[in-house]
Amino acid sequence: MSDYNIGAKIKKLRLAKKLTLQAVARETGFSPALISQIENNNVSPPIATLTKIAKFFDVKIGLFFADDEEECRYEIVRAHERKAIPRVISRAGTSQGYSYESLSFHKQNKKMEPFLLSITEKAPEENTYSHDGEEFLFIMKGTAELLIDDRRIPLYEGDCVYFDSALKHRLLSKDGEEVKVLAVVTR
Repeated sequence: MSDYNIGAKIKKLRLAKKLTLQAVARETGFSPALISQIENNNVSPPIATLTKIAKFFDVKIGLFFADDEEECRYEIVRAHERKAIPRVISRAGTSQGYSYESLSFHKQNKKMEPFLLSITEKAPEENTYSHDGEEFLFIMKGTAELLIDDRRIPLYEGDCVYFDSALKHRLLSKDGEEVKVLAVVTR
């Protein structure tokens, strides 16, 4: 996460609005301790958490992955340029069993955020998330299980799903083996 310096960007947004950790926590539903850990780059938040923080500050989630460069009308991200967001942690402070890579971080003000998810372990919790926007998931490798709207749906290599992100959802490894997923999220 330090490669993107997400925490510093969130802290800069908070300080620009002259808000305390407690105020941001109260408005986003996260604990002040979690906001502090994120700001200090001690933990990487799940995409759903970043989406809620972006909405609160009225910015696009891509801001957290963008370099401070000029706006470009297109971008090419080479495979070796991608950097994983490690240590994705839940509100309770436990591992979520996945990491992700932003597949577009130069282009700003975009309507979609593409990510490559790597689910590498069976998560100790099966908590779900919801946020504004829509999501598209394409299972590239492995067998996943989608928890959505109180249902458990198996997804196999080559399967895809498109849904309203306001539905409580979570993607897990069905058998504890590695799962690779192309995820596209809108705000």
